[in-house]
Amino acid sequence: MKNLYQLTFLFASMFFGLPFSQAAHIVGGEMTYVCEPNPGSNENLYTITMKVYRDCFGGGADFDSAPGGFTVGTVSIYQGNSIIEFDKVFLDEPVETLINTESSNPCLIIPPNVCIEEGVYTFQVSLPVVNESYYFVYQRCCRNNTISNITNPGTIGSTYTVELTPLAQSVCNSSPVFTNLPETVICVNEELNIDASAVDAEGDQLVYSFCSPLNGGTNMNVAPDPDSPPPHDGVQFVLPNYSALNPLGGNPQVTLDAFTGLMTGIPTEQGQFVVGICVEEYRNGELLSTIQRDYQFNVAFCEPTVTAQIEGGVNGENELVIQSCVDSTFSFVNESTDVQFIQSYLWTFEIPGNQPLSFDTRDITVTLPGPGNYSGEMIVNPGFDCSDTVDLDITITPPINPEFTFDYDTCVAGPVDFMDLTSLTNSTITDWDWAFGDGGISDEINPTHQYEDPGVIPVTLTVTDSIGCTEAVTEEVTWFPVPPLIIVEPSTFIGCPPSEIEFINLSTPIDDTYDIVWTFGDGGQDTSISPIYTFNTPGIFDVGIEITSPIGCFTSRDFPNWIEIDSLPIADFTFTPESATNFEPEVQFTDQSIRAAAWEWTFGAFGSTILQNPTYVFPDTGYIPIQLVITHRFGCLDTLIQYIDVEPKVTYFLPNAFTPNEDGTNEFFRGGGFFRGIQNFNMKIMNRWGGVVFETRDPMESWNGREDNFGRMS
Repeated sequence: MKNLYQLTFLFASMFFGLPFSQAAHIVGGEMTYVCEPNPGSNENLYTITMKVYRDCFGGGADFDSAPGGFTVGTVSIYQGNSIIEFDKVFLDEPVETLINTESSNPCLIIPPNVCIEEGVYTFQVSLPVVNESYYFVYQRCCRNNTISNITNPGTIGSTYTVELTPLAQSVCNSSPVFTNLPETVICVNEELNIDASAVDAEGDQLVYSFCSPLNGGTNMNVAPDPDSPPPHDGVQFVLPNYSALNPLGGNPQVTLDAFTGLMTGIPTEQGQFVVGICVEEYRNGELLSTIQRDYQFNVAFCEPTVTAQIEGGVNGENELVIQSCVDSTFSFVNESTDVQFIQSYLWTFEIPGNQPLSFDTRDITVTLPGPGNYSGEMIVNPGFDCSDTVDLDITITPPINPEFTFDYDTCVAGPVDFMDLTSLTNSTITDWDWAFGDGGISDEINPTHQYEDPGVIPVTLTVTDSIGCTEAVTEEVTWFPVPPLIIVEPSTFIGCPPSEIEFINLSTPIDDTYDIVWTFGDGGQDTSISPIYTFNTPGIFDVGIEITSPIGCFTSRDFPNWIEIDSLPIADFTFTPESATNFEPEVQFTDQSIRAAAWEWTFGAFGSTILQNPTYVFPDTGYIPIQLVITHRFGCLDTLIQYIDVEPKVTYFLPNAFTPNEDGTNEFFRGGGFFRGIQNFNMKIMNRWGGVVFETRDPMESWNGREDNFGRMS
């Protein structure tokens, strides 16, 4: 299918990057003539037509002699190679025409920044018939400096010329005229079919060939005056990739048919390329004239603007593969572009044994008969040159019916073996996803799983086939085995009554749906999974447990002599003496406790000890609590508190004489004895007349024999 293409190459201005004075705006030109004989004379009247092509956006430089033009244009006329007969014609303002740049390729859209103008100059000159050639020469600089196939393009210009051969003069021949303006923009990697032919009014034979465009003018001499005489040099091509006969390269190489003037080939490089096309005119095997077209081609990358695309497909791919799981109804969203260039759509689905299904809307919903393989296509612009197609390959698979089975010992808490039984005909299973109902998963085909907790457990198997279809099935596994080993904590216990013990059942698997019976050896029972039981009497007891699952599986275990309960300890003690004083503060304490293994004595706020029979010296008097805490060998405690009275006693003695004569001996009068705890003390000393000479309330204060210890000696 042909595709509608849109040019994505940005057309470069012909004089981009050059100074304005160089007027790098000319992109091509040609010169032709028409001869009319002058009756009764040896002269012919020649009408010369010169066409010059320029880039509309070429830096503002207009045609020569046009308003705003760069120079007053001239065409130089030479007779032979001598400048002696030189003459020149001053050009009038050209007839300007905006050229239609639409491509002959209906699938190529030229962007809006491509603009070509044609300037047509026409003048007449009467020349005598001579035995030498006349040459009309027009030269101008400069070419686009971004041209790819010639060297130094921005510093050289163009020469447009035509020769009036002696033979052409003698028969008053008119030159051929090119039929069409060449393509302005052509696409990389797209086949060319460009008509570069000419027509001849006299029916002479025309031969076409690539030839070298001619140099003329430089960036230092933009408009030579006079124009240079022949012969003229051709441009220098970039060798070895390009030449006058191979100006565009390509694969296959771009060529020009010698008899039809048709340019064919596939250009493979992006850029701007100067091409010379020569048309030789023969009559009776003799060369009459040669006309030459000098033209710049722009080779660009083009992208299709009509692209068939369906949602879910990959851009650039022309096939959409759809694999459906059971569902045979499909909704297609058409993403084909560019919508403004799309005129119609055609959907076709081949149905084996039936007529095809066809639709002509942009988006469709179609229901196919059922499981099977179907082919189809969606065509954008069917029947037009610019169209595109997406092929459809649809596979509908039959439903997957996953199955599995499982095997295990119902009363033994071992693993469960699972086996996939799913069977397919049109595909194969590629993925298995098991969910065992307890958080466990597996991707094996036939996994094994160990459960920790009993119950009716939903197990789901999800399978995925090679097409990507997925289906799931759920089965219930009734898993109520009894524990393979009964484990209980604590494993033993020794204590005193009352002893509250929590029996933690670590056996698995069990839950509250199991029947559990505990016996504790003292006649007590419990049906909890992990009971709390209190032993109130001393003794050695056996513990037993029986477990029955909801489906009747049974196990039991006995724990003989597991619990030992001893009698409680009794705290008791005596002490001597039964009372103490501050003069005799030491007391002996004697333990009288029963079943004591450790002792802790506390003597009021004064001290403590862990001796069994301690002796203690009380540092102060008072009614003091004595506490004894005893500990049984199993950790049981008992406490006894008794009180002891430590009596306070005071003694006080006065001297019968003292000598306050300042000899350092017996200088002071003060009482002695044990004062600790003394209260309301008052001592007065009076003279013989009853007067108080000294008084104190401090038993430790002395009298020095003077009044109040400061006055005269008494």
